[in-house]
Amino acid sequence: MGTKEQLLRLLEENRERYVSGAAMAQAIGVSRNAVWKAVEALRAEGYAIDAVTNKGYALSQENDLLSPQGIERFLPPGHPFAISVRKRVDSTNSEARRRAAEGAPEGTVIVAEEQTAGKGRPGKTFFSPASSGLYLSIVLRPTLAADRGQFLTCAAAVAGAQAIEQVTGKEALIKWVNDIYCDERKVAGILTEGMVDMESGRFEHAVLGIGVNVKPPADGFPRDIADVAGAVLDDRTGAVRCELAAAILARFWNLYRHVADASFYDEYRRRCFLLGQPLVVRQGPSRVRARAVDLTPDFKLVVELPDKTRRELPYGEVSTRLT
Repeated sequence: MGTKEQLLRLLEENRERYVSGAAMAQAIGVSRNAVWKAVEALRAEGYAIDAVTNKGYALSQENDLLSPQGIERFLPPGHPFAISVRKRVDSTNSEARRRAAEGAPEGTVIVAEEQTAGKGRPGKTFFSPASSGLYLSIVLRPTLAADRGQFLTCAAAVAGAQAIEQVTGKEALIKWVNDIYCDERKVAGILTEGMVDMESGRFEHAVLGIGVNVKPPADGFPRDIADVAGAVLDDRTGAVRCELAAAILARFWNLYRHVADASFYDEYRRRCFLLGQPLVVRQGPSRVRARAVDLTPDFKLVVELPDKTRRELPYGEVSTRLT
């Protein structure tokens, strides 16, 4: 770890107070001039670092850049994650899949400030502008059978909703199967991808991605999603993204360790706001009106059709907008 990275870790660990240049130099084992150069390098990358004579340096309370050091500050000791933060990637899921194919261990995490080709459900993208969202993917090597892959998505939905409430205090609900809503607007989406061994029917690896609209984008949401998309926070102030990333990772991992047991089923069902609602089911080119009436133990949505017959949906896009 270089001087700049060590300095950033030290600043994150002491975010609430100033640390003198001499104390930093001693802790890192470099000269005070090297400390000053590292501070300037971090400022050039966008970190807001306050400096006060006779007090030292401190990260500004409004600094909300993502960093491994900033995220790890909120994780418990002994956590299993190896976190990399990128300024820009095509897609954190794509990057994580590349690393998984190269043998990256379980718990490898890719976080990005911006995605140029963020992935959504098949055929869709995820709007991922710089500095306002949280986009992360985790490499997993589950023993779960591939036909239980939806358990990973649903565990992440529960973890994401709980993390949003923990960090911001806002109620977060789940739209089956992979979206999180606050104030009746979509604030997060989840995408699970994987490589399956055809003989065993089990994952060789899986990648779990989650994108969260933390703050309103500077230029607003694109017109095609502006009536649906929202942000967790009402304005662009505050520094919560590192804390939110850590909360999502920690909560997901607690569920993932026993994911096959689906112990989070009741919590998922409680947050699933579609149950009891009329909706339109889209599968391929077809559109069918129905009512969501139940959720099976393996997270299939049970819908009742106009003729009173019922169907279990393992996947598909549903909408409460009937027009």
